[in-house]
Amino acid sequence: MAVSLGMRVSGLLVVGAVAVAAAAFTSDGRGTPDSGYGGGRIVTVGPSDSAPAGRTAAPAPPVVSTRPKADGHVNSPAVTSPPAVGGSSSPSPSSSPSDRPLEIPSWLPPGPDSPDTDGVSDASSLYDRLRAPTACGAALDALPKEPADVEGQLLRGLASACLAVQGEGGSWETAARDFAGLAGKSDTCKGRAAYTVLGGLLDFHRRHPGATVRLKASSGATPACAYRIAGVAAGDDGEARPGETVGVELAGTYFDHAELLRDGQVFIDGQQVAGPLVLASEAGDHMVLNVVVPVLEGLPKAVDVAVRFGGAEVRAEDAFKVVAPAPVISESPTGSESGSPSVSVAPSVSGTPQGVFPLGPLPADGPRPQAAPGLRVP
Repeated sequence: MAVSLGMRVSGLLVVGAVAVAAAAFTSDGRGTPDSGYGGGRIVTVGPSDSAPAGRTAAPAPPVVSTRPKADGHVNSPAVTSPPAVGGSSSPSPSSSPSDRPLEIPSWLPPGPDSPDTDGVSDASSLYDRLRAPTACGAALDALPKEPADVEGQLLRGLASACLAVQGEGGSWETAARDFAGLAGKSDTCKGRAAYTVLGGLLDFHRRHPGATVRLKASSGATPACAYRIAGVAAGDDGEARPGETVGVELAGTYFDHAELLRDGQVFIDGQQVAGPLVLASEAGDHMVLNVVVPVLEGLPKAVDVAVRFGGAEVRAEDAFKVVAPAPVISESPTGSESGSPSVSVAPSVSGTPQGVFPLGPLPADGPRPQAAPGLRVP
C-alpha cells in the first residue's frame, strides 16, 4: 500500500523524538530529569570550564537538584564550599552565635592578699574576700549600706554585680550607679582592678540581659599591685650621714597603711631602723616613710634599703650612700693653755651621733622629721 507524504513526515518526527530522549538519558547527567517531579530545574555548583593548562582542576562538587514547593516556588540549594587546600575547612553553616556557649566575664586578679593585722575589715582585705566569687554575699554584708569612701562604694557595686550575674540576687541598678559615679576616682591598684572587672560585668549584662553564668576565680593572673620601693631620697647628692633622715617611697601598696606603720620594719644595710615608722605622706597606693639612718661601720659605702611587712619584703639595692659623720668643733674651756678650739669626731660605732636627733618622740622645741627633699609624691 502506498504511504502518503504526511504519514512519512509524522514517522520521521516520532523517530527524531525518540533519538533525542535516548540521548538525554544516556548523557553525563546534566540533562537528567528530576524523577517524580516533572519539570524540575537542575543546578550545578562550581565552574564548568576546564582548568587552565598546568593546573589540576578541583573535584567537581555534587549536582544538587531543586524541588518545587507546593506554591510553585523553588528553594535555592545550599552551596557548600569544597575543603580548602591543606585540610582546613570552613565553619559549619549550621553553627550560629546563639549556639555558642557564653564567654564567662573575667574576675578579680590576685592582690596580693593584704595582711589584716588589726582584724578590722578594710577595702584591701575585702577585695581579697571577693576574690572567691562564692563569697560575694558575705563581702557585701561586711560593707556599710552606704559606704563613705570611694573604695567601699566600688566594692559594693562589684559585689552586687557578682551576685546578679550568677542569679543569686544582687542589683544591676546599684552596680551601674556605682560604676558611673566612680569613673576615674579610684587611685589604688586594687581599686582600679575592681573597677575594670565591674565594667566587664556590666558590658556582659548589656549584651546578654537575661543570662546568668557561674564566675570562676582567676588563677595565674598578673597581680593587680606591683608592690616595690619606688625610690629613696637622701638629699640632692644622694648621700646621708648616720642620724640624718631619708625618705623611703613605697608604690603599689596593697594593704592598710596604718597597719604597716604599726607592724612593719625598715632595714638599712641590714640593720633595723629603731623606733616606730613615721609617715611623711600618702596618696592612693603610694606612701613615703621618714627613717633615720642608723650608725654603721665601714663608712663611706652604698647601702641597701628593705621594708618587711606581712611576710613580704621589698628591697632597693645601693639605694643611697652613707658617709662618715661630720666632725664636731667645740671651744676649749676658759683658762686653757692653748686657747685654741678642739676638734672631735662623733662616734661611728655605737650610741647616738652628736648633734642629731634619734627617731622617736621628740622634744617640743626640737626639730621634727620632714619629707626628704627631692622625693616625688604622686
